[in-house]
Amino acid sequence: MTEPAITEELIEAHGLKPDEYERILEIIGREPTFTELGIFSAMWNEHCSYKSSKKWLRTLPTQGPQVICGPGENAGVVDIGDNQAVIFKMESHNHPSYIEPYQGAATGVGGILRDVFTMGARPIAAMNSLSFGEIGHHKTRQLVHGVVEGVGGYGNCFGVPTVGGEVRFDPAYNGNCLVNAFAAGLADADKIFYSAASGIGMPVVYLGAKTGRDGVGGATMASAEFDESIEEKRPTVQVGDPFTEKRLMEATLELMQTGAVISIQDMGAAGLTCSAVEMGDKGGLGVKLQLDDVPQREENMTAYEMMLSESQERMLMVLRPEKEAEARAVFEKWDLDFAIVGETIPEDRFLILHGNEVKADLPLATLSGSAPEYDRPWVPTEAADPLDTSTVPGIDPIDGLKALISSPNYAAKQWVYEQYDTMVMADTVRNPGLGAGVIRVHDTGKMLAFTSDVSPRYVKANPTEGGKQAVAEAYRNLTAVGATPLASTDNLNFGNPEKPEIMGQFVGAIKGIGEAVAALDMPIVSGNVSLYNETDGTGILPTPTIAAVGLIKSEEDAILDGARDGHVALVIGETNGHLGQSALLAEVFNRVEGDAPSVNLEAEKKHGDFIRANVELIKACTDLSDGGMALAAFEMAEAAGVGVQLDEADTAQLFGEDQARYLVACNFDQAEGLMLAAGQAGVPIASVGRFTGGNVRIGGSEASLEELSALYRSAFEEAVG
Repeated sequence: MTEPAITEELIEAHGLKPDEYERILEIIGREPTFTELGIFSAMWNEHCSYKSSKKWLRTLPTQGPQVICGPGENAGVVDIGDNQAVIFKMESHNHPSYIEPYQGAATGVGGILRDVFTMGARPIAAMNSLSFGEIGHHKTRQLVHGVVEGVGGYGNCFGVPTVGGEVRFDPAYNGNCLVNAFAAGLADADKIFYSAASGIGMPVVYLGAKTGRDGVGGATMASAEFDESIEEKRPTVQVGDPFTEKRLMEATLELMQTGAVISIQDMGAAGLTCSAVEMGDKGGLGVKLQLDDVPQREENMTAYEMMLSESQERMLMVLRPEKEAEARAVFEKWDLDFAIVGETIPEDRFLILHGNEVKADLPLATLSGSAPEYDRPWVPTEAADPLDTSTVPGIDPIDGLKALISSPNYAAKQWVYEQYDTMVMADTVRNPGLGAGVIRVHDTGKMLAFTSDVSPRYVKANPTEGGKQAVAEAYRNLTAVGATPLASTDNLNFGNPEKPEIMGQFVGAIKGIGEAVAALDMPIVSGNVSLYNETDGTGILPTPTIAAVGLIKSEEDAILDGARDGHVALVIGETNGHLGQSALLAEVFNRVEGDAPSVNLEAEKKHGDFIRANVELIKACTDLSDGGMALAAFEMAEAAGVGVQLDEADTAQLFGEDQARYLVACNFDQAEGLMLAAGQAGVPIASVGRFTGGNVRIGGSEASLEELSALYRSAFEEAVG
């Protein structure tokens, strides 16, 4: 087949700027072939090269005594004691999910699961963070249904419990939904598998499903804004098969027991290209591939298509040659392809052969390491004027509460998580919908807690405080179940970085995240950057999602009980009544104004340590965030099926979103002990009411719990059904 001529239009269609193409010419000293142009496009696009974000990602704290492996591998690895490690990562599948919701979300789940088991870990938990446009937008319901079904369809069939996540709606996501998928797995700390190739003349082996034309150009598509040509991008979305992935996992984990694996890499974004280049580059080796040997499910595939296909359920491995027969037998047993498609070579070359022709011959290390790295111009986000609280009318507290719990943003999300299998593997201790998810570490007495958090409206108003707050809320959610936060992964979703104000949001958020993970001992061990989340020039809210993992040791108690009739309600932390950018302001008064709440990281750490030091005095606990004390108290009461009385009547005190706060329920004698301990530790604490009866009573206003619960439980389904 004759390859097309390299034209300016073709270069632009591959997402390469004129100066980037000039750089390619300098590197190889000639015009690239069509396949080489595709390879450079794949390796140098934003999605794979992080060319706009590298400079700032390097500033994030990534180390700690608990960190076995930080960013740069398929996923982060963290020590949990007893020679065990938790391996986890979060990644976006935003653009594919907007184009083709079911498959986009499903393959997002599939990709993140592969990142985990590629490193030798058996997945034990999944989460997702979903952002959609306003309910009234013509695409929102279709996207919600498709994405939720895709997440559930893949995760449920694969057999991993979904233990947490979040769903939000805002007009800023009308043209660009966000689908961030998280997975975590367990492995022996001394049996982690990495991606750096080693040894010369070692076989490069293709594993898993066959290669098709689905997903060709997917990574490049994910590095561009949307416009009216969106329908043309449908073929760039991958198609997933969870049953094949389940077999691939079992085969891979079995293969790893044979000693055959030198290095292994998931074929994710940019498929065969990215996986081969990364393995060679990390090992300081070249790679030669013979594409005639690649298992193909479609006829007459070109070298370009095979190198850029993002067909799912595939891996690339460097094999110990003496173990070939044993390794092949494992994959044949699981009815999966096992094909030697190349070898490692001493020269710094990425050599691609197809049909006795050289389709690409590039310097591998340069291809990987010389992607453009931009120091994009940026302008700091202007400080928002503080909200004049006197302009916020006092409201009936029950009316305010009803406005929140009837909004799809704050209503119960059981319509979503009941479509997910949350109990498969039988180690789930705490279901979604109650804060952090908790999983037993089988046969150990330990537990792991998982959460995902961000408040995009905070980040837009004040990127640095918003970035801090996302980390702080994750820290509090883990603390509220008694877990010690270990580490975090970030999924940084922003608009077009070529706009200085968008780049300013990114820089500000990174600064806040970095300060918070350092102060709270939650280093970033893995992550993903998703830029160009814009349609027709309109960007999303800046959404730097933080997912975090915490540990409850076998000798430690978790906080997993609910409130009970007669329990005292206590707030730990200081309440000043911050209403700027609050849920109440947005949902009741349709106002998005003021500054984000400030985050005192010293107080966050102190209050978190206090909670964990006094677990035996606490029956139930939740952090205070969206909707403040009023919403938190209702949610705790509703989950327990018991009424609650709050003494406070002031709107700002009830619905303010001051940080570093927890709501605690406990018996009277435990409350006395907690208040005494707080006094000694210098931690603010106040009794704010009690859990009792069958009504919710706030500052003299009252409604039956049954009535409010019915509203809370039905509002989301009525909105999206």
